[in-house]
Amino acid sequence: IRNLVMLHSTQEMRQQINQQKIIGAVLIDESFSRDVAAHRPASVFLALDGRRSNAAQIVDEYISTIATNVGAVLRPEAIPGGQTVVRNMFNPNLDFIFFILPTLVVTVAGISALSVTVQSVARERELGSFDQLMVSPLRLYEILIGKMTPPMLIGLFNAALYLIIITQIFGEPLKGSILMYFVSLVFFLNAQIGIGMMVSSIAQTQQQAFLGMFLVTVPINMLSGFASPVDNMPVWLQYVSQANPQMHMIVIMEGLFLKAMPAMDVLANCVPLFLISLVTLTTATLMFRSRVE
Repeated sequence: IRNLVMLHSTQEMRQQINQQKIIGAVLIDESFSRDVAAHRPASVFLALDGRRSNAAQIVDEYISTIATNVGAVLRPEAIPGGQTVVRNMFNPNLDFIFFILPTLVVTVAGISALSVTVQSVARERELGSFDQLMVSPLRLYEILIGKMTPPMLIGLFNAALYLIIITQIFGEPLKGSILMYFVSLVFFLNAQIGIGMMVSSIAQTQQQAFLGMFLVTVPINMLSGFASPVDNMPVWLQYVSQANPQMHMIVIMEGLFLKAMPAMDVLANCVPLFLISLVTLTTATLMFRSRVE
């Protein structure tokens, strides 16, 4: 009983589900009792949070069973089981392409920025030009900015190209702001580049850099929610995935393409990306500085 919450409007219901404070809500129309008393068909509306698919399916089974049993008691002459009409928000036809394409933008842009960052530094180490760069008059942060610029531009180019392909060829509209699309990408790519800088500060050769990139790319993709929802993972993995920039970016991309996510919500989801990039870039800077000293 303590897990039940009384809601007073559909707006409050939507807000509670969006904030993941409830798994579902039951809405009983004001004409429900009159319809039952008059032996007319009566309906009950059930809204579920599809992000937590396993829990939502369990709740759906419970509510459907309860509704069926109550309907059988109230109207024994009615068709057993009644009739269930399912309506899906944001992607009514459940077209899997509309789910996959926004996540591909994140995957391609992130991997391209990560690989360019790791390989460029490792290649300079093999050629011996990295040490010359470190003893140049340039400050360390200026060197890092120079190393961050090419992968940032490549990631933004790939994201812009995919945006054109998704909207013009596959016909999936960008319902949100195109400005927020690129602003969020800047935060995301900074976080990915920071991870690449950390890997490159350890690797001495391009082969080591490639293996290091593969080592971090696999868990990043698996914990991003691309293949399976994060909410269905074990609790400790859900906490670990909070440090994964790709997970936060997939939420933003799906929100922009499918839900027309407002700018304030996009910026709120960019805060974890900023914190991740701050930690990774600071760590990479300290690791590079220790090698110089």
